[in-house]
Amino acid sequence: MADDKDYLEKSDKEQTAPDNTSGDEEEFEKICFMCRRPESKAGKMIDLPNDIHICVECMQKSFDTMNNAPIDYNDLMKNMPNVSMIDLNSLQNQIPKRQRVKKKKEEPKQENVAPKAFDIRSIPAPHKIKASLDEYVIGQERAKKVMSVAVYNHYKRVFADREDDIEIEKSNMLMIGPTGSGKTYLVKTLARLLDVPLAITDATSLTEAGYIGDDIESVVSKLLAAAGNDVERAEHGIIFIDEIDKIAKKKNTNQRDVSGEAVQQGMLKLLEGSEVEVPVGANSKNAMVPLTTVDTKNILFICGGAFPDLENIIKERLNKQASIGFFADLKDKYDQDANILDKVIVDDLKKFGMIPEFLGRLPIVFTLSGLTEEMLVQILKEPKNAILKQYQKLLALDEVKLEFDDGALGAIARMALEKHTGARALRAILEEYMLDIMYEIPKDENIGEVIITKEYIEHTGGPRILLRGQEIPRIGMN
Repeated sequence: MADDKDYLEKSDKEQTAPDNTSGDEEEFEKICFMCRRPESKAGKMIDLPNDIHICVECMQKSFDTMNNAPIDYNDLMKNMPNVSMIDLNSLQNQIPKRQRVKKKKEEPKQENVAPKAFDIRSIPAPHKIKASLDEYVIGQERAKKVMSVAVYNHYKRVFADREDDIEIEKSNMLMIGPTGSGKTYLVKTLARLLDVPLAITDATSLTEAGYIGDDIESVVSKLLAAAGNDVERAEHGIIFIDEIDKIAKKKNTNQRDVSGEAVQQGMLKLLEGSEVEVPVGANSKNAMVPLTTVDTKNILFICGGAFPDLENIIKERLNKQASIGFFADLKDKYDQDANILDKVIVDDLKKFGMIPEFLGRLPIVFTLSGLTEEMLVQILKEPKNAILKQYQKLLALDEVKLEFDDGALGAIARMALEKHTGARALRAILEEYMLDIMYEIPKDENIGEVIITKEYIEHTGGPRILLRGQEIPRIGMN
């Protein structure tokens, strides 16, 4: 009787439990169990028990194979009496959720179409975009201004009315700047501000057909994953391709350039805008991964690279016509020019190894300047998520106040300049000097404040430590 009572209680719970799966399943497309294509590509599905779906084409191929095969199934069943039917329960949930495609929302056909969640009215004006970038990025005033205008114009183009047959071209960008100058950080901040999906990829991993590294279309697949497999949201996203200078044409080589010029050629259709089939939840196409179509015409592409030795190409061009005569410029005139990259033109990039067709699809070219000592000090303390503020918050959780002397900040900035890796060096330097402090502070509950001094950074002294309720500092740490 007890078993019967438990069974009845379990049955009542199952009947009254809300069905949360049906609504969730309706958001995703059905995927063929055999060819892995979604319903939008393969057509109407044949539904089998246990949430298994097969497209009409695969079902027909299965019937044709069985009918045309020279096998007598009656004899086969007689000779194999223990053969059992396939257990469909073991086949369900074979397609993981990360490889499932969300259905596209059907747009109403009425003239008064309801505005989308992300429309032209929700795009901040260029000055507001730049003001938001100013809160996170120090310096690079021209770069932030150019990006703000380009992004604003791009999304106006996306939502523009096309009744007058005037089609606005894409505002794809090429940013040039030394390592650590903030190229990736600018793009990340921009995507977070606009609340659009962002995919960051490295051009060094791309090859022409993907047989050595990732194929070219894998960058779109990464964007689709960043958008939660929502194709409509992905088509309004941003793709940032870093290290773009690494796919320049190889000079004086007779080998096939599968990771250089060939990659530039293959990226042309993506930059300009085309419909591409990309795998869902994977970087490479294979028979076990569903495919979906993404239109890249409204995806904003931003390419960035350090372009080493580009300065020499610019100097050579500038000195070419000014080296003969009484009024000729000196050949070393531009050697000390810190802003030499600002004088770059398309011909310089062609000479570097970028093909004209590729540069033509990146109409907006701008540069980022190298960081100075003053800028590095500002980066340490002024942005909203500055590195010093992060350490101060960590120690505040232990009820300890952390301060840095101006001399200490200057010393850290000078050390970072010597490493020639830009702002990235700041974190590594601080990690080194804060290690002992973060280790020792939790040992003593009497410590109330720590002041990082210039002497501590230069290894000629220690930090100043103030005990709780005391104004006399204690020098050094035991």
